[in-house]
Amino acid sequence: MVTVGITGGIGSGKSAVCEVWTRMGGYVLNADDLAKELMVRDADIRRQLVETFGECTFRGDGSLNRAYLAEEAFQKGRVGELNAIVHPKLPDAVKQRMQAAAHKGFRVGIYEAALLLESDHLGFFDHVVLVLADEEKRLEWVRERDNASRRDIKSRMDKQRNFDNATHRADIVIRNEGTLEELKEKAKRVFNTFLDT
Repeated sequence: MVTVGITGGIGSGKSAVCEVWTRMGGYVLNADDLAKELMVRDADIRRQLVETFGECTFRGDGSLNRAYLAEEAFQKGRVGELNAIVHPKLPDAVKQRMQAAAHKGFRVGIYEAALLLESDHLGFFDHVVLVLADEEKRLEWVRERDNASRRDIKSRMDKQRNFDNATHRADIVIRNEGTLEELKEKAKRVFNTFLDT
């Protein structure tokens, strides 16, 4: 199975690309979804979260109290502490999921992660894809998608790396400069190159 890591800033279009790749038969694993799952299922992560952020991290039924954890991590500037607990567990979990997908017959396995370029397991992927879009367009798209204020979106963007300066770390750069249909066509062409490898 060909393994692909895809990244890009908020509103860049990476999720739209992944939707196309899913329809074309790819297995897509989202880093945020995997992290949330590990926070609930991994006993070591659960213990560390409670020790770091308190008993309120989990509800009485054992489910993750996302609102509380988000406030503690993002509003109080403790994202680094949260990442230090969860991120070390991600590489092994990603490899396990990709192996399982390969056994099920998937020819392309895709890992979608905003912090992909910050990870130390880039070597696991056969291809690293970066999706880029103009900041003004990204602001508009996210505002429409999330019904959020421009200021809040800009604040989230400013916390991310400058992806325009990271093109040298990617094997493939998809520039989202036109319509959604044009982006989908680019995504299809890129996916077909994975099938040819």
